[in-house]
Amino acid sequence: MTDTPVKKRRQPRFNHVAMSLAADVLDERGRADIVAFYEAVFGWEELTQMTEDRKRLVLMAYRYGQFVFLIADEPHMTGPRMDHFGMQVDTIEELDEMLDLARAYKEKDDRVDLIEKSAENHGPLTITSFYVGYLLPMMVEVQHFQIHDHQ
Repeated sequence: MTDTPVKKRRQPRFNHVAMSLAADVLDERGRADIVAFYEAVFGWEELTQMTEDRKRLVLMAYRYGQFVFLIADEPHMTGPRMDHFGMQVDTIEELDEMLDLARAYKEKDDRVDLIEKSAENHGPLTITSFYVGYLLPMMVEVQHFQIHDHQ
């Protein structure tokens, strides 16, 4: 037997989502549209050193270890409208701020697909969310989890 303490491992975590698009969507104008929307609504930034015209666009989601990887390929990804990936925010205020930004963007660009905020009560947990899509084959669901104290 050893006296060496057992080091607890960190659990793995998600770090990216990858989607394929038609090369035309990743041309200069398409990339500019994608970057403008996701930066305005979510604060994501293009990793320009990884951009390849008509081939690749990588959006950093707040830090290098979280990103959305977009690659040109044929056949490219398609799916039902409600296919999505999720982001969690800490407060309802953050969720509402992102929703307001998405609504404002939709007013100037009708390609924004927005499903308004709703809340689902699951006993001790209420999940509030909205969905938004723009030029990508998957929507983004923004969620807030509220845990209720039961006495």
